[in-house]
Amino acid sequence: MPDSATLFARALKVIPGGVNSPVRAFGAVGGTPVYVAAGQGARLTTVEGRELLDFCGSWGPLILGHADPRVVEAVCRAAALGTTFGINTPGEVEFAEQLCAAIPGLDQVRLVSSGTEATMTALRLARGHTGRRKILKFDGCYHGHADYLLVAAGSGLLTHGLAASAGVCPGAVEDVLVAPYNDAAAVADIASRHGADLAAIIVEPIAGNMGLVEPLPGFLAGLRAVADRTGALLIFDEVITGFRLAPTSFGALCGITPDLTCLGKIAGGGLPLGAVGGRREVMQKLAPCGPVYQAGTLSGNPVAVAAGLATLRALRETPPYDAIAARTTHLVCELRKLAAAAGRHLHIASRGGMFTIYFQAGPVHNLADAKRSDTAAHARFFHAMLDQGVYLPPSQFEVAFVSAAHTDRDSETFLAAAAKALTP
Repeated sequence: MPDSATLFARALKVIPGGVNSPVRAFGAVGGTPVYVAAGQGARLTTVEGRELLDFCGSWGPLILGHADPRVVEAVCRAAALGTTFGINTPGEVEFAEQLCAAIPGLDQVRLVSSGTEATMTALRLARGHTGRRKILKFDGCYHGHADYLLVAAGSGLLTHGLAASAGVCPGAVEDVLVAPYNDAAAVADIASRHGADLAAIIVEPIAGNMGLVEPLPGFLAGLRAVADRTGALLIFDEVITGFRLAPTSFGALCGITPDLTCLGKIAGGGLPLGAVGGRREVMQKLAPCGPVYQAGTLSGNPVAVAAGLATLRALRETPPYDAIAARTTHLVCELRKLAAAAGRHLHIASRGGMFTIYFQAGPVHNLADAKRSDTAAHARFFHAMLDQGVYLPPSQFEVAFVSAAHTDRDSETFLAAAAKALTP
């Protein structure tokens, strides 16, 4: 089998940048991207036959680890019956029922094929339901690559967003407002000026795309209050957090019910699947019931649904959450000790099985804070860990994941590698 360098050179000729998702290109850390031949449990096997201990977990879906037998069996069984029909199947009904039973506020759900589709549908639905145009999002929160979600904050603190990608027309983002995450005062100011035309407030309840950033006390409750006061819909993008900390949503855990919840990653069990769900009166605005159009040939794909059902069943019947959280806490606490011993200033954020190592002293409450990190130091750490057989997300601004497949020995392997990587 060709090695990673050879495959990347070939890919550069036929795939833009050699990758099908930009962060895989190692642009933030340098070097040649890794090519994987297989995964099992908490480990990857590269095309060179090298074994890597994986803390990326396909960017979040693999809470049970790679190739979990329960998921593989379900996928094989479903695929043997047909990979797609474009016709309704029993599995999508059962899956929708399970999502609605697991998450408060989900009266109905619409299945799609990605997190981007879920958030795009949620925002179109919010605009269609309210008859309003404006959307409030938060700088540093990523909700997929739809035109009006590729938005960065403008030059002022409370400005309309600016296109954050070439090819996004100014008109696509002129009704998108951007505030700093965790800034209740900014939200209040925007609501006072634009509340009558605000269709939706969309937020990652725990931010995961500027590294791991938790909401400050009262921030999410404040968003719920602003939405209620203005008549806007509150949308929780739980593509990362859904089923991450418990067999439900983070909204359920923190006692805040949004009007719409977007799901993906874990919900699809490692296959392409997303969902948006919420109150019946809102969801009934979707076609064919209402005037908000959304469709997809592979929506509710039977193989993806089978993977999702198997994953949700495993999480419900043998919950791994306490063990994952305990292992992550141990890893983070010991890592802080190693950093202190090495004289390194690190801010390590963690929640459940998620963690981010920021190469700065902290704290990190928003994107501006996160950007103070030493990205060059992170790149050196990433490669030092990779050289010792530990694979982390190749970006300072992503979240690492501990899965149910990781063991205490894996934690010690990580810490031994980190001790060397942090040595000046």
